Amino acid sequence: MEISEKLLCLFSAEIEETDDRFVVEVPKREIETGSVGAGETYRVALISGDGEVASSDTEVSEPPSDEPQPPVEAGEIRYVEIEDLGKQGDGIARVERGYVIIVPGAEVGERVKIEVSEVKSNFAVGEIIE
Repeated sequence: MEISEKLLCLFSAEIEETDDRFVVEVPKREIETGSVGAGETYRVALISGDGEVASSDTEVSEPPSDEPQPPVEAGEIRYVEIEDLGKQGDGIARVERGYVIIVPGAEVGERVKIEVSEVKSNFAVGEIIE
């Protein structure tokens, strides 16, 4: 199965019947991470729960944890603004939900193009590429 790059979130849920409608609940973590927003309209795809979902380069083997996931991935390229300096003089940028990206060699006030080289649960490291 091919999964679109436009995929905003992926979770498992049961369809519940309430009065004259059927409801699929979106987990609160999906709203909190900024992937989707309340009051917005989205396309929904339903996939049978009795088979594995996989594409050539993406496999889903377990449901996502309740912990928010980092908003960046290793190898991702971004423009960030350096807001502060860390204790060792590295630039500090903040992205979605205040997530910190440490950028060695950057100065406060700079807007730099980076490649994310390392991702941890509470921070990432980015290398200046331009």
